[in-house]
Amino acid sequence: MLENVTTAAPARLLGTLEELRARAAAARLPLEIDGADRARDQLRGTVSQLEDYVLPRLSQLEAPLLAVVGGPTGAGKSTLVNSIAGRQVSAPGVLRPTTRVPVLVCHPADEEWFSSRRVLPGLLRISGSTDGGAGDLQLRHDRAVPRGLALLDAPDIDSIVTRNRQLAAELLAAADLWIFVTTAARYADAVPWDLLISAQERNAAVAVVLDRVPAKAANEVVTHLAALLSDHGLGDSPLFVVPESPIGAQGMLPRKVVEPLRGWLHSLAADLVERQRVVRRTLDGVLASLDSRLLDLAGAADGQVRAVGMLRTQVETAYHTALQEVEAAFTDGSLLRGEVLARWQEFVGTPEVFKSLQNRVGRIRDRIGAAVRGQPQPGASLQVALGAGVEALIVNAADHAAETTIELWRAHPAGAALLSRAGADLGRSNPDLPERAAAAVHAWQAYVRDLVRSQGMSKRATARFLSFGINGVALLVMLAVFASTAGLTGTEVGVAAGSSALSHKLLEAIFGDQAVRSLAADARKNLVQRIDDILADEARRFTALLDGAKVDPNLPAWLRGQHAAINEARAEAR
Repeated sequence: MLENVTTAAPARLLGTLEELRARAAAARLPLEIDGADRARDQLRGTVSQLEDYVLPRLSQLEAPLLAVVGGPTGAGKSTLVNSIAGRQVSAPGVLRPTTRVPVLVCHPADEEWFSSRRVLPGLLRISGSTDGGAGDLQLRHDRAVPRGLALLDAPDIDSIVTRNRQLAAELLAAADLWIFVTTAARYADAVPWDLLISAQERNAAVAVVLDRVPAKAANEVVTHLAALLSDHGLGDSPLFVVPESPIGAQGMLPRKVVEPLRGWLHSLAADLVERQRVVRRTLDGVLASLDSRLLDLAGAADGQVRAVGMLRTQVETAYHTALQEVEAAFTDGSLLRGEVLARWQEFVGTPEVFKSLQNRVGRIRDRIGAAVRGQPQPGASLQVALGAGVEALIVNAADHAAETTIELWRAHPAGAALLSRAGADLGRSNPDLPERAAAAVHAWQAYVRDLVRSQGMSKRATARFLSFGINGVALLVMLAVFASTAGLTGTEVGVAAGSSALSHKLLEAIFGDQAVRSLAADARKNLVQRIDDILADEARRFTALLDGAKVDPNLPAWLRGQHAAINEARAEAR
């Protein structure tokens, strides 16, 4: 409790709440996950209540009491406020059910407090008979309202205008005292009770006005309402009954029917101790409610972080699987089918000659050597076919990863919302991927040629190397990266086996067995890295959506830290 606090709150509590307001105001819960809308409303409500009520009230506990008059449509709130003030300060029913401008009436001596932006800083003050609009607060003063207390006529809590309902809830959250006005016909409606129960849960100071009570039903209705209040923990709330009465020429109730409420408000305003008791009760209730709200918000922030992690993992898994598919194709014989097989046969001759591999080494060397001397290069078409096969593998793998990611994200509400907002078709790879894949393969082939050139400069390999030429040897290294019999059948097996054996035999004749293995491993590693870079760039189309959502991974821990800090500061203030 804040029972020992008089004119100002302890600096630690005020500072902690200021930090909470600033950080929470900038916090975002952008992903569409279960409960996100409710959490966003709770976050906005917490920031609004800190700005509108908690911080200004904590900074000056002896400031005038703010009593917000709220209730359902047609309950007679404005008529009641006018009747208490003794003149029309709030026009009843004129703007219903469209935009409704709240009206605050106070004693002239208290006007400075309410005209400043310390209380309800989000509302622009207008005075006199000026027409207001959304976001305005009509400010009026009247000596009939006692010093130390202001009445605020709020919009209908069940208005058909969404902004009016939201504003009514914000104003009630900024009240030291909630005066709920209902009627004999509507006192059991669900909407008022939802707010009354919320008030009870926060231990807010509440007074209830039962308006338009027919004389014949007064005992029954009042008894029932009192029982309902008691059942919901509001049995100690003052209950004022306003009998059904004619409205006078000035649009006010007879003085005698509102005198009990008016007298109670004047008595409350005149008693500093009682006024501060009301303030402390409501303020303590609001601060206590931060316990559950901050933990709820931390849980909601956890959900946002988990959703980002899940969606990011789905992207990473899809594209990592795509890379694995490409790597598997390097060794399962996929690249030795069709066009590549045909070009290989052109390069080395028919399969029947594989029974004399040693003779083939000399013949292949002669064919490649012819290219060095300016004759047609029989390996050029094979290199093109091999490159085209790798390019196709990259594009197909990227398309598959995109399709997989889309399918997974559409099954998740946050992922589906991100895809909807993206406005682009991400179900296939980027249109420029074939060009980028071709560029990467060409760059890799150049890398292999440079690799072969550097290896072939040793004294041991120079003669053999020169007889085969850089392009010819580089092509054999490329084949060594891909050659395998896995996944092939029939004649293809023999061709692939011959390809593998022959390319290795030729390379061993130039570099030696260990050097061949090193060359093939180096070339394969470099190609895999280039493909990984391309797929990572494709994956960024999805991860950029997650990054753009700006989910703060540190928010859950920070909210829990603020929860602990506020409790410690409150304990210090007791």
